[in-house]
Amino acid sequence: MSGDGQTFVIIGASLAGAKAAETLRAEGFTGRVVLVGEETELPYERPPLSKGYLLGQQPREKAFVHDATWYAQHDISLLLGRRATLLDTAAHTVTLDGVEQLHYDKLLLATGSRVRSLPVPGIEQAGVHYLRTMDESESLLAAMRRLAEAGGGQVVVVGAGWVGLETAAAAREHGLAVAVVEVAPLPLHRVLGDEVASVFRDLHVAHGVTFHFGRGVQAIGGDRDGRVTNVVLDDGTELAADLVLVGVGIRPATELAESAGLAVSDGVETDAGLRTSDPDVYACGDVACFHHPMLGRRIRVEHWSNALNGGPAAARAMLGQQVEYDRVPYFFTDQYDLGMEYAGYVEPGGYDQVVFRGNPSIVDGKAPELLAFWLSGGRVLAGMNVNVWDVQDQIQALVRAGHAGRTVDPARLADAGVPLGELLG
Repeated sequence: MSGDGQTFVIIGASLAGAKAAETLRAEGFTGRVVLVGEETELPYERPPLSKGYLLGQQPREKAFVHDATWYAQHDISLLLGRRATLLDTAAHTVTLDGVEQLHYDKLLLATGSRVRSLPVPGIEQAGVHYLRTMDESESLLAAMRRLAEAGGGQVVVVGAGWVGLETAAAAREHGLAVAVVEVAPLPLHRVLGDEVASVFRDLHVAHGVTFHFGRGVQAIGGDRDGRVTNVVLDDGTELAADLVLVGVGIRPATELAESAGLAVSDGVETDAGLRTSDPDVYACGDVACFHHPMLGRRIRVEHWSNALNGGPAAARAMLGQQVEYDRVPYFFTDQYDLGMEYAGYVEPGGYDQVVFRGNPSIVDGKAPELLAFWLSGGRVLAGMNVNVWDVQDQIQALVRAGHAGRTVDPARLADAGVPLGELLG
């Protein structure tokens, strides 16, 4: 593969974008590679922002995909602090900051996602944080440390999703009081359902977190200096707050694709080869709503592994290779002493049984060791390992078999004495 004289442009200096650029060079592409990012930071991974870095356990540099010299050594033009404002697929150009035009032969959209805002009075108060970028994580860490050094304080987390719960855990590790506000009846309820979501509720309660389920936020109060003082819930309850973290979800950054007339639904629509409705434009990572061969439908996956693997897959497709991106959706979390991996895909209410291998109870404040499986008609649609390691390959094999129509015996699935590999035998 050479590519001399061609220009491949990647919009989004993210994990997905950086891995795509890396793969282009690894596959022998010798043309021009341009990687464009809105942030001024080098491309980085996001999990540390709500995990190791927010806990103060990892330096910020550990999140970088590569150091600055790597891009120069691999002849990748890294344009940071630049925003793509217009994509003209007919002319094969993308405009940066409204003024500079770049010509491309192939273009990859790795624009990721943006946080959903909380449209309530007082949201502009100092001390109200979102968590999506490295700058936001740094600001949140500094605020937590200030409160801890001053003897403590109250953190209110709005939203009990992955970011919200990881932030709650980090705040407790910093010695701060934490209240979590969530409209659903349980944390992570839409993703995990009643049975497994209860494990995460009980874990956080055991670590001193207070939950307010079935509640939304009506307003955020502040003092004369514009600093947050409290959060008012939709039933009138007032929660004291020295710091607020808003984690109510993200939305795909599809603005550029929409302006170009590409097919967009829940993200930029692509085929299984990550090609959009324009044959020279591809999409990957959070922004892509891609056709998944295992599921037979389009899905959008907002997790680290999709960026890590989707970028290289898109790069190979851009090079003309036959690509069928069919990775089993995967994500992980670390909260207190709980480490978890989840693989598979099941829509809310799309299962009829959860099978546990192990006891899901929190005993003496300690996280359990268990496996959990979501089944429909005896088919494993998703599986999770909690503080049990080196079983992902077997879990993903069960998930692939389940989505292909194969069933397992739930009693044997629950039996720790039966190796997972024998369930499909």
